[in-house]
Amino acid sequence: MLKNKKWVKLLSIPLIASMFLAGCSGNGNGNNEGQANTSNKGTENVTTDTSKPATWIADRKVKGLVFMGTDDYTEDMNDEIKAQLKESTGIDLEIEIMVADHSIDGLIAGLASNDLPDFITFYLNNSGRPEMSVILKAARENMFTDLTPLMKKSKVYSKYLQDDYLPLDTKYGVMFRPEFNGSSYFVHMNVARQGGYATRKYAGGPYIRKDIAEALNIDPRTVNTTDELYELAKKINEGNFKDKNGKDVVPIGPAYWGGKEVGALFNDLEWGADDQRIKKDKDGNILHESQTEFALKKVEYVQKLLNEKLLHPEFFTIDESRATEGALNETWGIIADTHNYQEYNKDMHYLPLGPIDFVDRPYQMQVDYKSGYSAWAIPATTKNPEDIMKLADFLASREGKLLWQYGLEGRDYTLDAKGNPLAKKEVIDLKTSNPEEAKKLGFGGVANYWGELLGGTDIDRMADFGEMEYGDAVAPEVNAGALKIAEYWGWDEKRKNAKIVDGYTPLSFIGEFEQGTELKTAFENYDDSLIRAYYAKNADEAKKILDSASKQLEATGLKQFLELLKQKDSDPKTHLKF
Repeated sequence: MLKNKKWVKLLSIPLIASMFLAGCSGNGNGNNEGQANTSNKGTENVTTDTSKPATWIADRKVKGLVFMGTDDYTEDMNDEIKAQLKESTGIDLEIEIMVADHSIDGLIAGLASNDLPDFITFYLNNSGRPEMSVILKAARENMFTDLTPLMKKSKVYSKYLQDDYLPLDTKYGVMFRPEFNGSSYFVHMNVARQGGYATRKYAGGPYIRKDIAEALNIDPRTVNTTDELYELAKKINEGNFKDKNGKDVVPIGPAYWGGKEVGALFNDLEWGADDQRIKKDKDGNILHESQTEFALKKVEYVQKLLNEKLLHPEFFTIDESRATEGALNETWGIIADTHNYQEYNKDMHYLPLGPIDFVDRPYQMQVDYKSGYSAWAIPATTKNPEDIMKLADFLASREGKLLWQYGLEGRDYTLDAKGNPLAKKEVIDLKTSNPEEAKKLGFGGVANYWGELLGGTDIDRMADFGEMEYGDAVAPEVNAGALKIAEYWGWDEKRKNAKIVDGYTPLSFIGEFEQGTELKTAFENYDDSLIRAYYAKNADEAKKILDSASKQLEATGLKQFLELLKQKDSDPKTHLKF
């Protein structure tokens, strides 16, 4: 629940989104520098005491507003952790989460209020994400501080100014856009220190109950097409399998996190990523899914699964709580999307399925050269914005990361001979037995990621701490299940043969397209129409629904947009990845 009732009031205003998109409320300085004004945000650095630690920044309170979900972050900081941060930097940090049905709605409302705290953070996987158009408009309206001169004085974030440090999209699409002439107004986060770096052995996608696979005498890894998936689902349906409560198993259940499209389940019917639907064919033509035969093929396939009761009827719409409950109760014979680091599956009672081949080629792991996740910005109204950059730089340093990832020395960890942290066994045990209580200790290792908001970048855990995952050095059994699943799935071999890519997602350029707003609406309508087509009475009705959506795409400039993408793809600085 929000502590500040004014945000609740803001979110109750129906026109807030349209008002913001019509024009942001900037500081009215008439230029794009976004420098700080003389508002009363924050407190000046009033100390020159040489007895302070080298990490000292300022004796002030800093408040951040988070436009991300409570599943990912929390407002609750541990008092002892806060005290240590205060002792090291002088900063009294306070975090507030803007609660909204959709995080982007909260972001729009927060920016429209023109009453922002010292910094804000928001989702931003890439420049094609919907938040980009919102924050980009705000930057153009002078709502944010220019961060480039502040980064020049930093230790960690100055790496962002190096020619070869950032991936293409982060560099030219998010931060240092040509239109800003070297200025930058938001920082893209979770950038790896080295290109192609793997932070963990992640195996995501569909999983099948191990006992069902064994009962049917099938190796889940050999299910590599949707035809094979269909045959497997039929066998599960005929097998009279039950869940933990004695109820009939649903052959294919939704993603662990709720109803959505799951490209990994339907790979050989998916034309491009399921949030983009744009891909290059074998002849080099860039096409949208609506221009291919795969849309109807996928609809026919999904309708077949639904009609034969092989797919949960609310597969695309079910809420997260019921989807997760079904997974925990083992109601889903196949979970459409989960991953090997989930706590509930440490014993491997669900095994990875597939992977399903791509629409035009056998499956191959694809790894970004580097990628980003989330971003932060400093409002132009923040006083002494250099303090915020210094705080972010501290949190991104090894010393800062040690605090927010491992907690307090003595209380939560000790140091080995090399100076690397060794998580205390009692903390690891508490995390296993009572995760919510462990989280109150207030650091990333126990799933309290407050420091990640400003400090989660320049990532190389092995170099910094001598382990890939928190606790590996003293309790390898904690991640043993996840690593066994990765081994079973063949992660090492797939990673060895992975394709490393660097570039933009197709929708990153929709903001540059003259009819971009209309086309974006048409893309969203197509996505909605696809779901409607799945549930249509018959194939003819489904075709009419898709045809109507396709005509809207054509009318709003799809062909011209794809021509723009072709031009962008030919430029090494704006090369596309599919």
